[in-house]
Parts: sequence; structure tokens; C-alpha cells
Amino acid sequence: MTTSFLLIVQIVLVIAIVIVVLLQKSSSIGLGAYSGSNESVFGAKGPGSFLAKATFIIGALFLINTIALGYVYSKAKSESVVDNLTPSNVVAAPKAPAMPQTHPTTQENNSSK
Repeated sequence: MTTSFLLIVQIVLVIAIVIVVLLQKSSSIGLGAYSGSNESVFGAKGPGSFLAKATFIIGALFLINTIALGYVYSKAKSESVVDNLTPSNVVAAPKAPAMPQTHPTTQENNSSK
């Protein structure tokens, strides 16, 4: 139950951080150009400081959630994958069939006919 919840939170945080980073103003403007006039919503300075704070907070939550997921998974799996391997049986390869032996005199008689 805990791992499922943490995985869902991780996915939500990933989507949120991608959206917040894409909304930030950059040299190529990014998706911030599609948001319209943000100054009325975020104040006179615009969304710059708000989006920077949101990116920092979501990034910190993502880091904490990743560490928690690693801790929960390490506690849930106390054994290694190598511990579950079954020993392979050593099987000898089958021997090749013996080549029929021909006498050199028989080959000479057959080739001269």
C-alpha cells in the first residue's frame, strides 16, 4: 500500500515539475508565452519568483519522495535476486557420431572406375 501511494505521488510530482519548468520564462520563452498576462495573477513582478519557488519546492518534494521510495523498496526486498537463482545443471554435450573409416586403397579403386 505504501509503495503504491509513493509511486502515485512520484508520478504526480514528475508531471508537476515538468509543467512548472516549462512555464518559466527562458531565452526561447518556452510555454510561458501561452499563459497570457501573468502579471495580473502573480503581481507586478510576474510569475518569475513564484515559478522559481514552486520549482524549488516541487524539486525538494521529488527528492524526498525518491529517497522514501528507495528506503521502502530496500526494506521490502531483504534478499537479492542472486539468492533466488537455481543452480544450473551441468549437462555434457552429446558426442558427435564417428566418421566411417575408409581405406585409401578402396578410394583409389572407386575413383579409377
